[in-house]
Amino acid sequence: MISKLLVLAQRIWRTLWVRVVLISLFSLIALAVAPLLTPFIPDNIKLKLGREAILPVLTILASGMLAVTTFSLNVMVSAYRAASSMATPRAYRLLLDDTITQSVLATFVGGFVYSLSAVILFHARVYSEDASVVVFAVTMVVFALIVLAILRWIEHLSHLGSMDHTLQIIEHRAREAMHARARRPSLGARRRLEDDMVPDAAGSIMARKTGYIRFIDVSRLNELAEEAGTDVFISSVPGEFVLRNTVIGTVASSDESLLEPAARAFDIGDVRTFEQDPTLGLSILAESGQRALSPGINDPGTAVEVLGRIERLLWEETPVAPQTEAEYTPTFPRVTLPVVRARTLLDCAVLPIARDGADNPDVTARIFDLLTRISAHPNEAMARAAADMQDQLSTR
Repeated sequence: MISKLLVLAQRIWRTLWVRVVLISLFSLIALAVAPLLTPFIPDNIKLKLGREAILPVLTILASGMLAVTTFSLNVMVSAYRAASSMATPRAYRLLLDDTITQSVLATFVGGFVYSLSAVILFHARVYSEDASVVVFAVTMVVFALIVLAILRWIEHLSHLGSMDHTLQIIEHRAREAMHARARRPSLGARRRLEDDMVPDAAGSIMARKTGYIRFIDVSRLNELAEEAGTDVFISSVPGEFVLRNTVIGTVASSDESLLEPAARAFDIGDVRTFEQDPTLGLSILAESGQRALSPGINDPGTAVEVLGRIERLLWEETPVAPQTEAEYTPTFPRVTLPVVRARTLLDCAVLPIARDGADNPDVTARIFDLLTRISAHPNEAMARAAADMQDQLSTR
């Protein structure tokens, strides 16, 4: 189970500017280390490669990388805006996490910073004539990395911003979240089912701000509960919108000093995230299907394709035989957390498209085909939820 600090670190690592800054720092470190390696260069090589041999290359590299970076940023923004307009605005945040785009742009900026800094250092006479050999060797490495980045960028641009690529990214992130939640239905805590009653508690955990619950540090809650010799009962799960100073959990203890640390274990933000929310990816897929059915786009084929992706996720990422209470051993026994209901997954994924596609025979037929097949799922809860939804839609 990952901690809240590790999740925050992962989010920071997925941002573009972090990779750009790191690669730029590496390029500057390489320039700083170059003079230290000069004594190890043979004299016959030093005579052949002077500053006149490397400066033109660095100048061309600096001017070229500036143009390539500017062009690539324009392409990236245009492609992301086109994808968000075709699919759903929520897809824009997913596309921003594209590691290939981030790595390529970071390589371009790093090459620009390296070459421009090297030119400045040469003209400022910081580097001796002998340091040109080391700088030339490092430049060749940077040049090779830039060529590889360009090749990756050319291949990536062939599908960047397309509907297929956007839906593929959404499905991939949804699959990761659903698979993680399927392995740990209650995030390692004790499972709270629908008919379980929460005992009377002496203290209430209040939300520290208004927004979506994005992450719950269950390990931290369990640690606090063990120290206080009590139990924590979580009532609001990741993906749920909560208001400031409303109850999101209870503590079976009269120790009020436990409430504030417990509240800090809940990460609440303006937008939902995928770490512990298996319904978010399904909701974004459903929004893409709804957008395709809007009068301005009128593309039922995309809605049918979205339903196929939803069906694949529900069939493959729903546990075939969930553990019974006797078989399940919680990692954090001091914490109780509700499980994700099969009907909740179906409501997020199917109902929005069923509502907007009610007048389209192709979409309606595809929805009933989906529910018919899912009603034969080995997981009894999912099969029953699909059959119930099929009966519900049939009566409309």
